[in-house]
Amino acid sequence: MTTSATPTAVHVRAPGKINVFLKVGSLLEDGYHDVAIAYQAVSLYEDVRAYSADDFSVEVTGTVELSRVPTDGSNIAIKAAQLLARSTGYRGGVRLHIDKHVPVTGGMGGGSADAAATLLACDTLWGTQVPRERLLELAAELGADVPFALTGGTAIGTGRGDQLSPALAKGNFQWVLAVADFGLSTPAVYRELDLHRDRHAQDIYPATTAPTVDANVLQALRAGDPHMLADTLYNDLQAPALHLEPSLSAVIELGEQNGALAGVISGSGPTVAFLAADLDSALELQIALSAAKLTVVRATGPVHGARIIGA
Repeated sequence: MTTSATPTAVHVRAPGKINVFLKVGSLLEDGYHDVAIAYQAVSLYEDVRAYSADDFSVEVTGTVELSRVPTDGSNIAIKAAQLLARSTGYRGGVRLHIDKHVPVTGGMGGGSADAAATLLACDTLWGTQVPRERLLELAAELGADVPFALTGGTAIGTGRGDQLSPALAKGNFQWVLAVADFGLSTPAVYRELDLHRDRHAQDIYPATTAPTVDANVLQALRAGDPHMLADTLYNDLQAPALHLEPSLSAVIELGEQNGALAGVISGSGPTVAFLAADLDSALELQIALSAAKLTVVRATGPVHGARIIGA
């Protein structure tokens, strides 16, 4: 259903994310894994502007490396718009402009934020009035991290990561992010995880099919205590990411030598997320890593999910 009082342009902003905890289940028969993730949305944003059009197109600008971002129908934002159009029977198109500030293929969900923002922008632009729960279902069809980009805040993701339940997080956490000048393929990192588990089958506990988030993580988030959270940061994908890109080990070591409470690879990497005790510590760490010629950005979390900025 459409309405006559629809805007001609809509601006939506959606956040990137850090996985403060990521446990990967065993390889399933369908070739996928179930996961248990503690997501935190952080203050690096993707800005998506949607304009009325007869067909579907996308233009991309931003402050991050853009060479790996497609501008054809393979762009996840175009896929999001087309999915919404198909599911609602909308017969027009949309012209999208994406201003990117989340590292590309960096394990921080920038593409997922684009997709979430596009769903919300197009729903508003077209006046299709899709219920929130249905938007979340469509988001899950596009990718496991897309529903979280819609909701933001702090949440636990299970299943493929798209079955979300909110998690209480007190206060703000200070993050310093070391951004690599290369990307890591998520499927490649998962393949390396399976190989790693096969190679070390005699030395490590077998993975469960349905992993869960450690209760200590939830306690640290509820307490708003960065020291507690630092002790619980965990990522099953870190070992395979380091195996594929050994240089990231030195980045983690450098950050921890310069005051970070802990460092963890975000998602499938290669972004390294450092948790700082407070704002002053984060600023000092940012300066130290920048002096070492690393590309560094500072962010806080949790922040809101995708929301309309203007219409």
